[in-house]
Amino acid sequence: MTALEQGDAAGTDGAALKEAGDGRGGTGTATDAGGVLGRSLRALSVGIVSVVLLIAFEATAVGTAMPVAARELDGVPLYAFAFSAYFTTSLFGMVLSGQWADRRGPLGPLTAGITAFALGLLLSGTAATMWYFIAGRAVQGLGGGLVIVALYVVVGRAYPEHLRPTIMAAFAASWVIPSVVGPLAAGTVTEHLGWRWVFVGIPALVVVPLALALPAIRRRASGPVDPEAPVPALDRRRIRLAFGISLGAGALQYAAQDLRWFSLAPAAAGAALLVPAALGLLPRGTFRSARGLPSVVLLRGVAAGSFIAAESFVPLMLVTQRGLSPTLAGLSLAVGGATWALGSFVQSRPRLEPYRERLTVTGMVLVAAAIATAPSVLVPSVPVWVVGVAWGWGCFGMGLVISSTSVLLLKLSPPAEAGTNSAALQISDGLSNVLLLAAGGAAFAALGGGAAGGHGVVAAAGNAAHPAAFAAVFLPMAAVALLGAWVATRLHERRAD
Repeated sequence: MTALEQGDAAGTDGAALKEAGDGRGGTGTATDAGGVLGRSLRALSVGIVSVVLLIAFEATAVGTAMPVAARELDGVPLYAFAFSAYFTTSLFGMVLSGQWADRRGPLGPLTAGITAFALGLLLSGTAATMWYFIAGRAVQGLGGGLVIVALYVVVGRAYPEHLRPTIMAAFAASWVIPSVVGPLAAGTVTEHLGWRWVFVGIPALVVVPLALALPAIRRRASGPVDPEAPVPALDRRRIRLAFGISLGAGALQYAAQDLRWFSLAPAAAGAALLVPAALGLLPRGTFRSARGLPSVVLLRGVAAGSFIAAESFVPLMLVTQRGLSPTLAGLSLAVGGATWALGSFVQSRPRLEPYRERLTVTGMVLVAAAIATAPSVLVPSVPVWVVGVAWGWGCFGMGLVISSTSVLLLKLSPPAEAGTNSAALQISDGLSNVLLLAAGGAAFAALGGGAAGGHGVVAAAGNAAHPAAFAAVFLPMAAVALLGAWVATRLHERRAD
């Protein structure tokens, strides 16, 4: 019995229902005929992909409206906290969601997460002060952390193994249109209706995907894996560690934004909280790249952190060093959404499944090459379109890697641990983003680039940013990505002879 049959077979006994929660190694049945858009899975697939689509649109649109919001609320000095508040609470939300989903199923954290996400948008959209706005972003981050882990658990329970690469590819494809249309649409709305509508308009769009997804999730993936087994107790230690990792990440972000001597105190406090929390929340052996699940989790962080940290500085480099308008600089990366989806589609092909490790190695080499190529436009004779071409290939590599790590994580996770392990994957992703962005921003500022903000926003002093400041960001991130190519050779456990 496959995961698709969970909830479909009336009168299923406890042992069979436990088996239904485990889609690993399944070959599929008549119930999944037609793939992820077959009759039995259509509503679920459309619903959860629509949720990802709305999250993607919000992520790309908010960055456009944020500068206007900060100016209107007299909160430019607090600008970076609007992003760090989201990141830090989302780290806690990921751990909470993993615990919740493993104990009670993904329906509860998914519903609560979408509600919190929408509430946070409404709070920010109606804010009268910058601190109120930041509080809304914190609520939104908590919801985002709950949602992303719950979605992974849904995929692990409701889809057989051979369909998981396809639904992961659909998640990646959901970012294509928002990455191109989101900034333009948000700019138009901000200019003609006001920045608040970018925030308050999105919650109304959540109703349709919820109406599609929640009933299907209730049928296929609700409740514990084994209804007859005792519900495990809440792991309070992991919850405490989640608080620690969130507070530690926030303190380190604050310290990286203010490179004065007294910033050493929050930096030390942040490290003291974050290091033991990360060791406790990630699989044992993650930081030494032990074979199997630990390397899958580590690769996710290495890939996401190095790429996002580098990408955050590309538009600024094109504007300050080559004189492009912000719109043209942003559009230079637009092709990346399509090539990312293409890479995710390629990894989903069944005939490539035996070569998944090679695909991830290739992907990381492409990412490293793209990051290393980007600063070549600091040389005036190099045409600016080189960045767009390089970034297109880098995004193709990311499509291969990110979707593959998601597929491998579910393959290597027992059903009762899918939530905890999915949370670890997302923590690795988010924590790496925070740390490498902070490190890149600090290096950029130290070499005369200006003050680093959040989510790729860096306030440089006009065109005064020194080219060396950009090189100090891109070249180390390329080295980190190249390290990821080695980690990608360790994703499968060594077979016994």
